[in-house]
Amino acid sequence: MTVPAVMSAMVLDAPHQALAERQLPVPRPGPGEVLLRVRACGVCRTDLHLVDGELPEPRLPIIPGHEIVGQVVATGSGAGRFAPGQRVGVPWLGWTCGECEPCRSGRENLCRRPRFHGYTVNGGYAQYVCADERYCFPLPETFDDAHAAPLLCAGLIGYRSYRFCGDGARHLGIYGFGAAAHIIAQIAAFEGKNVYAFTRPGDLAAQEFARRHGASWAGGSSDLPPTALDAAIVFAPAGELVPAALAAVKPGGVVVCGGIHMSDIPSFPYRLLWEERTVRSVANLERRDGEEFLPLAHRAAVRTEVELFPLTAANEALERLRAGRLSGAAVLVPG
Repeated sequence: MTVPAVMSAMVLDAPHQALAERQLPVPRPGPGEVLLRVRACGVCRTDLHLVDGELPEPRLPIIPGHEIVGQVVATGSGAGRFAPGQRVGVPWLGWTCGECEPCRSGRENLCRRPRFHGYTVNGGYAQYVCADERYCFPLPETFDDAHAAPLLCAGLIGYRSYRFCGDGARHLGIYGFGAAAHIIAQIAAFEGKNVYAFTRPGDLAAQEFARRHGASWAGGSSDLPPTALDAAIVFAPAGELVPAALAAVKPGGVVVCGGIHMSDIPSFPYRLLWEERTVRSVANLERRDGEEFLPLAHRAAVRTEVELFPLTAANEALERLRAGRLSGAAVLVPG
């Protein structure tokens, strides 16, 4: 395949600034890397946290984006896992050292020297991107490019959060019904679980959206569900939802915080935590998550809801996400 010398990219120069459209040299793949022509890239809330200065020490300037669907157009030395022309997915986690204690104990998501696409290495808000082939996933052909993109973070982090709820969680609450929630609700319903969706109070459109994607009940975040929950996932980056979720789960239940950033959790009475309730976070992902989740999404016939934007409209997509004016996920499609 012929690869041009330059590409269009959307670049963050500093927090609290709009992304700037730039013409940059197309990167060259290093050892073990593949060069991908980006076919679609999802817009994740983590990208918004990056732009808003809520993530520490990003590598700037940086090309955001870590829900990347791309086609292999070239390979670096030693790379042979994927053939030119093959379609792959690229997630948040881009590299781990394999040497630190977390890596050696099978917890690569907690690597002490990790690299993350769109945060510490350039991501997919561009026409081309390089990625370590070990951290790419083959994608089920049942998903086209745009509908596959949200699976690569919203889906993967959602699935990791879902796994931490435990197999026995028959009644599952989800707080914040956006990109991750609408995927995981379908997985949970496919596995025979009852899903209870919590949205902004009075957001009837979001509640109807939740019902269309597997929720058996939907209400406001200040409501209590009709039955006590076995577990709850908090996808919304609002710390005040953690005590609300604790109040909704039964003794022995778990509340999983599924975001990379959240506002401070307010103080709450110990009685909400008592009776062996658990609060835990989810950090990054392991390659195992992708290896398990993507085939499961295929079997469950997951339907991702997406809104398409041209690459140059990345700022508009981020603003729509910030304002809560998206149903499902925004996806950038490079020209």
